[in-house]
Amino acid sequence: MRAPLLMAGLLLIATSARAADDHTRSNYVTMVLQAFAAKVECPGTDVAYPDLVQKAQQMQLPDGTTEQVRKAIAWMHTGGKMGEKQSDDIMAEVAVATQTTDLDQRRLGMSNWCEKQKANLAGLIRSKGG
Repeated sequence: MRAPLLMAGLLLIATSARAADDHTRSNYVTMVLQAFAAKVECPGTDVAYPDLVQKAQQMQLPDGTTEQVRKAIAWMHTGGKMGEKQSDDIMAEVAVATQTTDLDQRRLGMSNWCEKQKANLAGLIRSKGG
């Protein structure tokens, strides 16, 4: 009787840990997408790519996550002309991040959205030349 309960408990812990990892990565994907969107949409803004990599490390994401996300964003936003298609789960996270970012931009207006991102993404985006 103990073995099945132990196995069920371990499976639950593993599933919970995986869900937490997916949530963490999903949050990171959104941050990266918003940083690149700010670079494109907000005048005078640039992405601090090394800081994105450092943030991924702080969030304990696997090495290479930043580059996978960058390639997925580029692939999705250029219709496959740039970047590379990534795993289905990363592509889905980029799609959701794109939708939520687009909705935020429409709701807030682009200038307000840009101001909000300067605060939210401090350390990940910076003024060009800065």
